Amino acid sequence: MSKISANELRSKYLNFFKSKGHTIIPSASLVPEGDASVLFTTAGMHPLVPYLLGQEHPGGKRVTNVQKCIRTGDIEEVGDNTHLTFFEMLGNWSFGDYFKEDAIKWSYEFLTNKETGLGLPLERLAITCFAGDEDAPKDTESAEIWKSLGVPEHRISFLPKEKNWWIAGTTGPCGPDTEMHYWIDDGTPASREYDVNEPKWVEIWNDVFMQFEKMPDGKLVPLKKPNVDTGMGLDRVLAVLNGQSSVYDTEIFKGMWEVLALSQDIMTNDEVKKARIVLDHVRAGVFMVSDGVEPSNKDRGYVLRRLLRRAMVMARMLNLKDKWLEALVGKVIAEYASAYGELVEKSEQIFQVILAEQKKFEATLEKGLKQFELRIKSQESRISGTDAFDLYQTYGFPKELTKELAVQAGQVFDAVKEREYEEEFKKHQELSRTASAGQFKGGLASHSEKIVRLHTATHLMNAALRQVLGENVWQKGSNITEERTRFDFTHGQKMTPEEIAAVEALVNDWVARDLQVKKETMSLEEARNLGAIGVFGEKYADTVSIYTVYDPNTNEVVSREFCGGPHVEHTGVIGQFKVQKEEASSAGVRRIKAVIE
Repeated sequence: MSKISANELRSKYLNFFKSKGHTIIPSASLVPEGDASVLFTTAGMHPLVPYLLGQEHPGGKRVTNVQKCIRTGDIEEVGDNTHLTFFEMLGNWSFGDYFKEDAIKWSYEFLTNKETGLGLPLERLAITCFAGDEDAPKDTESAEIWKSLGVPEHRISFLPKEKNWWIAGTTGPCGPDTEMHYWIDDGTPASREYDVNEPKWVEIWNDVFMQFEKMPDGKLVPLKKPNVDTGMGLDRVLAVLNGQSSVYDTEIFKGMWEVLALSQDIMTNDEVKKARIVLDHVRAGVFMVSDGVEPSNKDRGYVLRRLLRRAMVMARMLNLKDKWLEALVGKVIAEYASAYGELVEKSEQIFQVILAEQKKFEATLEKGLKQFELRIKSQESRISGTDAFDLYQTYGFPKELTKELAVQAGQVFDAVKEREYEEEFKKHQELSRTASAGQFKGGLASHSEKIVRLHTATHLMNAALRQVLGENVWQKGSNITEERTRFDFTHGQKMTPEEIAAVEALVNDWVARDLQVKKETMSLEEARNLGAIGVFGEKYADTVSIYTVYDPNTNEVVSREFCGGPHVEHTGVIGQFKVQKEEASSAGVRRIKAVIE
């Protein structure tokens, strides 16, 4: 097939599924709304789990989109041929509508059709299905559908649960999946059978068939309405379709290599990996900042700071020219401008945040260099793994730089020192582990009665904050668990005790009045005209869900927000609302932690 660009791939995919009755919805933010179990959107289905669990989606029972994702669980692998921190996931979903037959037929059609799809040759495709175990049967149904489409039996393999089964977290909706693998077009014919250990077979698509719900006791209970969740990684597929061996070789990265005046052809393997880390981490940073994340020492800000500073360390080792970061940020924005217009809209903020972090880190590096030199002199050139971590913990001095300088000082930073460093690092790494665990349920941490009450209370708190502090208040994120709600909002100064008391009083008054809560589905324009509010900077689909808290006797509207739910039906069941803490979250953003009793 002929070469394909990223924009063409996005467009082909979305238009194909639109023709199959799917509603095209925008990418959700990288910051999950109300999810207490993960810091970032880590998969295409992540924002859609509430609908996979039974809520009605405003776009209907069939939706498709290209979702921005961040994963940091395998950050040490970034820079090889396939691993990325930021990536886009093409996906189509059925919420209790079509199932295996249509999903597989459409997957096959999109992959092989030359007019509406990718036009891939069947002889380069292989399929895997679930082999079955004591919990669930062998997925012969999917295999038979593939065979009916012309896939030969010798190209269909059955693999165990760790390969062909999917679940969001430890409990919840789950089921077998069928994966599509493509033999890289390097001029050699594809092997007769799929071999899981053969690197020329690359997974390009995954259809998950959610047939069961896994209960806390481990039992699998059949779902009343099974769902379909699919995922196709854009970067990987783009590389495979264009005959490229690495995701960093695609046209997405071409301009980024050029602005850094780097060429993989004349670099050592070590230099290539460092340069790829620079490209990957800065690209991820641009998207994270565009969704409201700012560098800090906790939560999402911690992850962003780590990525940006790691990129700066690699850039220093590569001796990149002055202004390299500014040039690269600009190129990332330009590359994605047509697909993600918010990058252009927020470009000033993106430059400001990232370049401010660079300036701050340069000062940190100077302090760290002085401390390193002092330790070298006082310890007769011996730097331990514990020393390396202390330099990182106290001065923000990265391990990679300590290792490089240690080698220059005639040392060997061996496996023992690496283990020492990692042991110390693990003690302080809880935030990073939380970000990279990838265990999520989507939407809220769960749909327990307590969390649903807290969710509605959070909407009331948002309305109260806007009434007490002014309409400059906008939600920047929330995190709701069984114990409390945590709510971030725009406000330039610390709240006074009187303001906090006023917010509590308003919320508890609305609770005492036992106001009604109703859900409506309408066009985005209608919702805007009604005054519905949402998360600051969030993009919404053309059709949206709106939750309104109102007094049925007077029709007074207390709160009207874009939200996927769920909520209580009337506020009287919420309980007594109490603010536990109000503090700074980041520049211009405050954070409230509150409970209900």
